[in-house]
Amino acid sequence: MERIIFNMKNSLKLTAVILFSIFTVNSAPSQNAMEVKPIELVNNPAVYLNKDVKMSAQFDKFSTLGLDYKKAFRDSKDYISVLIKRPDVNKEYTIPLSELKLILKREAAEKLLDIESGDRVQIVGKVFSTALNDPWVDVTELKNLDPDKKKDLDEDTDL
Repeated sequence: MERIIFNMKNSLKLTAVILFSIFTVNSAPSQNAMEVKPIELVNNPAVYLNKDVKMSAQFDKFSTLGLDYKKAFRDSKDYISVLIKRPDVNKEYTIPLSELKLILKREAAEKLLDIESGDRVQIVGKVFSTALNDPWVDVTELKNLDPDKKKDLDEDTDL
């Protein structure tokens, strides 16, 4: 009987540790992420290696840039890249900040099909590599800060 009680206590402890770990993993990135400007991240990738980062940017497009590169491997059948617009270029030009490799799981990207080029986004992720002296970021959150922009434009054009 004592052995059964001992095993049950250990099982409960293990369950508590697992649940706490899941909660910590799911809640930690956005709350503990360092706020950084995309250009700062590109200019100093080693400073942010293995750190959670948060940035605001203008979305450009989804791409396959940077995928399947062996030194920072993310399989193109499971992941997609996110390109943002360079913030240091005149607004009349659309030039992506291709040095910043933002990698997102495809299943998460499929939920963001309404996002458009030029939308302001908030990106949270972890810098997992500095291969080619570029920051490679596993994106854990991509939030459209302009979700109603298209709706507002549609309402303005109704006659």
